[in-house]
Amino acid sequence: MSYQRQGARLKKIEAELDRRRQQRSRANDRVEEATRDAFLWVTQYTQTYNPHWIEEGRSSPYEPFPALPHFAAIFHLIDRERITWWEKSRDMMMSWTCVAYLTLKAMTVPEREVLFQTQKEEKAKQLVKYAKHLYRQQPQWLKDAFPLSKDLDLQSDLELNVRNGSRISGIPGGADQIRSYHPWGYLLDEASFVVEAGESYNEALAAVKGKIILNSSAGPGWFADARRDIVKTTED
Repeated sequence: MSYQRQGARLKKIEAELDRRRQQRSRANDRVEEATRDAFLWVTQYTQTYNPHWIEEGRSSPYEPFPALPHFAAIFHLIDRERITWWEKSRDMMMSWTCVAYLTLKAMTVPEREVLFQTQKEEKAKQLVKYAKHLYRQQPQWLKDAFPLSKDLDLQSDLELNVRNGSRISGIPGGADQIRSYHPWGYLLDEASFVVEAGESYNEALAAVKGKIILNSSAGPGWFADARRDIVKTTED
């Protein structure tokens, strides 16, 4: 092969490598943009499901989060604070919002362990189902960027495992349920109705290194009292 032909071939190879590098860079930029904050992700790159979509006159059971200001504010406050308390009504999609924030963190940051705790195991399974649905409804290029350790249908009803080492687990009420975990994130859902909610919260204060999120519908008990500083906890 002549030097001219060899030089032309090398230039062609270099041009192809450069094209591929630029393509990877654009793909990485797109992934980073889609996951840079939870509000953007839930309103543009994934969808919830609504089992009452026919009764409510919706065109589909699957829809993105509405791009409403209160969702952006909630995500901002969760991001800013270690511990957040939320009083909710059924129409606020608060459980979906908390699950979405923690799911995105587990998906995009390696070795994030997240716990969802609520009244009963069946409800904990529902919260994990929310997380799985949010993952499934993403475009394929986002799922390719953050692959699971195994197919969704092969994972436990109480777990979502990501290949980056992150794991979401659902557990029922009871302080003793937390003691074998050392999670980065913790959600106590419907805290007014969870057995040993105060004790679970105290266990979370000791075990959780990142975010602690508590939400509940209205109801008497530990959550309502602690939210108003009637009950003293080990951390403000």
